[in-house]
Amino acid sequence: MHPHHHAMSSVKKFGGCVEDYIAIHHWFDETKQYFGDARHRSLRHHTAGIFWCEEKFGKVITLANGKEVPTRLVAEQHVNEDMGFLPTVDWWLGHMALTVSMNRVPTKPSILDSYIKKDSEQETSNG
Repeated sequence: MHPHHHAMSSVKKFGGCVEDYIAIHHWFDETKQYFGDARHRSLRHHTAGIFWCEEKFGKVITLANGKEVPTRLVAEQHVNEDMGFLPTVDWWLGHMALTVSMNRVPTKPSILDSYIKKDSEQETSNG
């Protein structure tokens, strides 16, 4: 669903106008710039993302007509419309395949490696 359509849905549910809600709905969907299919939702479409939305936009938004609407309700509406439920981060991660490369990323040798090697060689020769 496009952010504009989410905003129109918010208008029907909470009152006000599209402009009152559009920033919240754009925020949820701006992750499409990183991944062009539904997997972009794993970044914000979850219960933690709903709280992040509150942190970003405040606990309530004030509509152009002066009415106050809890931000969390708007955020929950967005996630529910896209997902059909409110997933957790755990739910998303539990549905991702763990690959070998996620467990250990090879690192380039650091300058400390040469000192550690020298120390262990000295202990061996002294020992």
